[in-house]
Amino acid sequence: MVVFGLGNPGPRYADTRHNIGWRVIEALVARWRADRGPDQPTHRWWQAERGGTAVALVEPQTYMNLSGDAVAAWRDGPGLEPGAMLVVLDDVYLPLGTLRLRARGSSGGHRGLESIEAALGSSDYPRLRIGVGEAGSSEQLRDHVLETFGPEERETVEAAVESAADAVECWVGDGIVAAMNRYNKRVQKEATES
Repeated sequence: MVVFGLGNPGPRYADTRHNIGWRVIEALVARWRADRGPDQPTHRWWQAERGGTAVALVEPQTYMNLSGDAVAAWRDGPGLEPGAMLVVLDDVYLPLGTLRLRARGSSGGHRGLESIEAALGSSDYPRLRIGVGEAGSSEQLRDHVLETFGPEERETVEAAVESAADAVECWVGDGIVAAMNRYNKRVQKEATES
């Protein structure tokens, strides 16, 4: 199994909204005490074992719009079955901190997913979207995803990263349907309570 956390390389982007997928990978690396694999031109990665299942945790080193290059390189190297791949990414259309798992679907205009779908020739793979707050308008979208989270958002974001890591663990152990039932339901319940 392989988990791709999407983001942009370099210190300029480290704490931006677009890089929340990397933050989930880094949380899992620490939680699982994963071993670092040899860096590649298109990605860096770690290997861990969960319940007898080998799991690779991958951070593409391409920019977001070229995420498919890292997925293609992984497919051509260790190999890739779309059902055994989970993509973790930001979503500007979900409320801050909200998680949404899907077994497949459209890119929804997300450039990283568009690149992956072009590389695979398919949108038939699981994805975990994490709400990073809405942009004021479509014109502000590019700047919004490259901004850091504000002080008032940080607690929600940290909780979302931990919940997303829990959701990845559920996907690894119990599959996408169980993860969707557990984490999508929780998100909807919390949204109605607030």
